[in-house]
Amino acid sequence: MEKLLANKKLTPRWYERFPRAVPVGIFGLTMAVALLSVYAIENAEDMRQTAQIAQTAQAVASGLERRSNTNAAYLRSSAALFATQQIVEAPLFRTFIKQLHLEGRYVGSDGIGWAMKVDRDAIPTVEAIMRNDANPDFSIRPKPGPERPYVVPVMFLEPDSIRNRRAIGFDMFSESMRRTAMKAAERSGQPTATGHVVLQQEARPDGGAGFLVYMPVFALEAEGAAKRLRGYVYSPFDAQTFLESSFDAARLDGAGVRLYDEDANGMTLMAEVAPAERSGDAIRRPIEIAGHRFVIEIEAPATPMFSTMSVMTLLFGLLVATLLLVLARLLTQQAAEDRIALAWFEQQSSIRNSLTRELNHRVKNTLANVLSIISLTRRRAISLADFADSLEGRIRALSATHDLLTQSDWGTTPVALVIRAELAPYALDVQRHLTMEGPDVELAPNDALSLGLAIHELATNAAKYGALSVESGRVAITWEIAGENLARIEWVETGGPPIDVEQKRKRGFGTELIEKIVAHELRNPVDLRFDPEGVRCTLLIPVRRRNDFTMRQGRT
Repeated sequence: MEKLLANKKLTPRWYERFPRAVPVGIFGLTMAVALLSVYAIENAEDMRQTAQIAQTAQAVASGLERRSNTNAAYLRSSAALFATQQIVEAPLFRTFIKQLHLEGRYVGSDGIGWAMKVDRDAIPTVEAIMRNDANPDFSIRPKPGPERPYVVPVMFLEPDSIRNRRAIGFDMFSESMRRTAMKAAERSGQPTATGHVVLQQEARPDGGAGFLVYMPVFALEAEGAAKRLRGYVYSPFDAQTFLESSFDAARLDGAGVRLYDEDANGMTLMAEVAPAERSGDAIRRPIEIAGHRFVIEIEAPATPMFSTMSVMTLLFGLLVATLLLVLARLLTQQAAEDRIALAWFEQQSSIRNSLTRELNHRVKNTLANVLSIISLTRRRAISLADFADSLEGRIRALSATHDLLTQSDWGTTPVALVIRAELAPYALDVQRHLTMEGPDVELAPNDALSLGLAIHELATNAAKYGALSVESGRVAITWEIAGENLARIEWVETGGPPIDVEQKRKRGFGTELIEKIVAHELRNPVDLRFDPEGVRCTLLIPVRRRNDFTMRQGRT
């Protein structure tokens, strides 16, 4: 067993030195892997969503551009026809528009209209002609000032609806945004869009945003002659309707779309298809409609903080990390318990060896003391009975002190208990006067045995010949700390029979036991005097630290 324990004296493994840090480290490492996986998943999800929003932006831009190109084609064809006519009359205009079959193919626009250039002096004539031609309420508005040589009022607008009739007679050249687009169209000869305007079709001045697209119509002149503007074919657009008609809202997957007019003053919101829930994550893409720059903004729908895959990965990682934490904790705890058990077995083995050595040592000491007592008693005994009585008393003194040591687990024993144990037979006699006084002093086991023998011999001598043999006798036992690690014990007899000077020189066994055996064991000389007043004995006993006499534990 000892060989096995010796082989087990190994340096603790690293996971045994850190029984709590190892499980926590494993948990943290597993969670770090899980979080990295979640990060990768979320990054891929963000890239997928960005690509999807970019695709949606491309689809919306393409839809808006298709609507714009379709409108431009209708306007070009209309301008080509009207350029061949001397005058654009209502029947011709309506018939042509009906022949275009715009129903379902011109969604997003309020229709196609004709705005004729009218000199300021010809305004009354034009109003009169329009009133006679089934439009009695026709009036050009607002009236131009002297700085404007001509106006461009709306003459016709198809389809003929209550909404579109609100625009008939309005001079579009009177408003700066429209006038700028009309002049740009006249210069380029191409369809040109305005920026943000409020259409005359709106019932309120602060109605919804819109824009218009103008196509100039020039009179046919001889080759090389200057172009003469006759008017504009145009299309008004409600921005919200135009935006919603350009794509399938079901394919947005909850995304939002906004249409902005971009000019020198910034961007103005014209129309919006709100997202299912705002996220703030948006991309913008510029588009050109009839020569004017617009911007569309696609806002991604709000998504949960973590995708379903990320949540599952995180929960799975947490579960695995927790299981590994518990497993690592159990393993490290078991390893620690095994090492503690191994150390305990090793300690028990060392204690057993120490006990064996201590028992052997103490038995030898006790037997040596007994042999010395027997030898001295035999030499001083005058008869067998005297030998037996003396030997029995001394052995009993050893036994009494052994009992005290056993009660204290062979630890320290108080001086008072040793003295009381040896003087117990005399303390019960009321005619004998004993005085015991001193501080609390603890003695080592061997020192307690020596003190017990000395007190026994002194008490036996006093009972036979000294102060304890008469009623007037008194014995005072006092002790005190005499110095560092040293106690002084004094035995003083008074009131006993006087001591013969010649008799005190006869040395008996008790005297030899105290002066030889006890002095040897205590490692200090014994001062034993036979004064006429009574016996006086002074013992110096070492007060040792507990570590000086306790059993040594086995090395670990």
